[in-house]
Amino acid sequence: MNDRENYLATIEFRGPEWIPCSIGFLPGVWKDYRGDLEELVLRHPSIFKGFEEGSVNFDDMGHWNSGEYFTDTWGVVWYHAIDGIYGTIMKHPIDEWSKLATYRPPESTLFTEDGPREDWSIVRRNVESARKAGVITWGEGRNRYFERLNFLRGFENLMTDFIRNPPELHQLIDLVISTNLRVIGKWLEIGVDIMSFQDDLGTQVSCMVSPRVFRRHLKPGYERMFRPCREAGSHVAFHSDGHILEVVGDLIETGVTVINPQIRANTLEVIVRTLKGKICINLDLDRQLLPFAKPEDIRKHIDEAVSRLGSKDGGLKLSAEVGPYVSLKNIEAICKTFEELHPP
Repeated sequence: MNDRENYLATIEFRGPEWIPCSIGFLPGVWKDYRGDLEELVLRHPSIFKGFEEGSVNFDDMGHWNSGEYFTDTWGVVWYHAIDGIYGTIMKHPIDEWSKLATYRPPESTLFTEDGPREDWSIVRRNVESARKAGVITWGEGRNRYFERLNFLRGFENLMTDFIRNPPELHQLIDLVISTNLRVIGKWLEIGVDIMSFQDDLGTQVSCMVSPRVFRRHLKPGYERMFRPCREAGSHVAFHSDGHILEVVGDLIETGVTVINPQIRANTLEVIVRTLKGKICINLDLDRQLLPFAKPEDIRKHIDEAVSRLGSKDGGLKLSAEVGPYVSLKNIEAICKTFEELHPP
C-alpha cells in the first residue's frame, strides 16, 4: 500500500499495513530550536516525508507575533501574547445584534480566515499531483462553526443566545454555514479524500454546551456541512480540543468519519470504551505530558495507546502536536516510537 491507500484503509477499517502517524510543530518551536529541529526532522524522513532543508523560515510566526494585534477576515480582532500561539479576542464584530444587519462575512472562496486564498487552479494541480504520488488529499482545515459563532458574538453572548433562542441567532447560524458551504463546494468539485473541520467544543473537564443544546443549535449545522462531503465520497475529519465525548455520537450521526480527541481531557479508558471500532480515532497525544515527561515516559504513553486502541482492522491514527517547552530529546522519542509503527 502507498500512504494514501493505507490511510483510507485505516479510516474504513479495511486492514491497513501500518498505523499512520504525524507530528506537527507550532511556529514558536521552530523559532526556539531553529537548525537543531531541522536536523532532527531530516533524520526521520519516514515521519516527515518530503521535508526539504531550508524550507522553514524559523522566524515566521505568520500573524501570531507576540505583542501584536491581528484582525482576521471575519473582522475578529486578536491580541497575541506568545509567539506562534493563538491569542485572545479583543473585539467581537457582532457583540450587539444591531450590528448583524450590516455585517458582511468574507467571500470564503477567495479568503481564508487569515487572508487571501491560493488560486484554485493551483490548488487543483496540487491535489491531483498528491493523489498521483500516493498521498492522501485534504480539503480546507478550518471550517469553523461553533467557534465562529463564538468569535463573532462572544462566549457569554452566545451561551445566552442558545438559551433565549432569538431569531437573530438563526440568521447568524445560516450566515456562517452558508459561507462555509461555498468553500466546501469548491473543495468537493476538485475531489479530495478528506474534508477537514476544526471546532473546539470542550473545556478540560466538560463540553461547553449540553447535549440538548448541541442537538438543538449545532447538530443541524454540522449535518448541513458534512452531508455534501459524504455524498461526494469525501471523508469528514473533525478536530475538537477538550472533553467532547457526550456529543461524539451526534457527530458520528452527522457524518464524521475521523475524530481527533485529546487523550487527557477525555481519558484513554473512556475513548476505548466509547469510540473504539465505531469511528476512526486520530488520537491527539497528551500535549500536557510532552513538555514534562522523560523519553521513556513518552514511549510508554504511545505504546499504551496503541495496545488499547490498535486493531488489525484499522481505525487508529496517532498525532502529536509539539508546542513550546517540549525538549528535543522528547521530540526525538516521539519520532523513534512512531517509526516503529511506520514503514521506512
